[in-house]
Amino acid sequence: MSGFNEQFLISITIVMIGYVLKRVQLVKEKDGEGIARVIFNLTLPCLIIVTFNDVTFAPSLFYLVVIAFVYGLICAGLALFVFRKHSREVKGTFGMMVPGLNIGLFAYPLVEGLFGLEGLKYFGMLDVGNAFIVFGLTYIIAGYFASGSGTLEMRSIAVKLSKSVPLMTYFLVCLINLFGLSLPSTFIDITNVISVANMPLSLLLLGLYLNFSFAKGYGKMLVAFLATKYGLGLIMGTACYLLLPVDEMFKFTLLIGFILPTPASVLPYSIMFGYNQRLVGTASNLTMIVSFVLIWVIVNVVM
Repeated sequence: MSGFNEQFLISITIVMIGYVLKRVQLVKEKDGEGIARVIFNLTLPCLIIVTFNDVTFAPSLFYLVVIAFVYGLICAGLALFVFRKHSREVKGTFGMMVPGLNIGLFAYPLVEGLFGLEGLKYFGMLDVGNAFIVFGLTYIIAGYFASGSGTLEMRSIAVKLSKSVPLMTYFLVCLINLFGLSLPSTFIDITNVISVANMPLSLLLLGLYLNFSFAKGYGKMLVAFLATKYGLGLIMGTACYLLLPVDEMFKFTLLIGFILPTPASVLPYSIMFGYNQRLVGTASNLTMIVSFVLIWVIVNVVM
């Protein structure tokens, strides 16, 4: 347990370093966009390659893909029901923020430090199903309630999925592994070196995006949003942990996975479709804080 608390403290410290660097203006928040591109298009794909290169895929791992997708659908349905009496903009705002999990930036650094590659393969499979929610369902919800037309081009959704470098990397590495092929050792050595940068960069980026200046006048809606997202996450995660006849890491992945923050993609979606960016930013920051606290409490109780 002391090892977890030490790793958690290190992670929080790196996040706060990123926040302090922003506050003293050595690094600006807008610089985070460039760092995010490096993470999503280079360090995270390299980490995925290293993680899944020699993995022996048990059938149970593929259930995580399905579970993440189904969970996202349930979250979306619940969110739209909870905010059904509000305006289209409010329904679109929270409808796109309740589904989806921030696995790449938030969970990967913590899991890598705590469980190494063994833990990453579980969260990696969860992220495959989650990617279809983040780049598919939430994009549809955001566009539908913003446009008022009730229609979105499926082509734009397919293009968005195909442009997700981490998702395409998951597919390619899994296919290579399933067909019994192997990547060149030199290539693996290079990706291994690059992948080491993923954890500190991701945590620093979380610090850059952390903001304690919150939008005013949305208190009740934010409480309803947090209650919906984390209420369902805690209920479903606890039920899976106690009832599913699977190994401990599988259950732990769901227990922690269901209480992860809102994905980073919601802010670009809010800009793209004209939603209230300050409200989206406030809600996203609150989920980061709540998730940090909940994960620390749960792991200290369970482990």
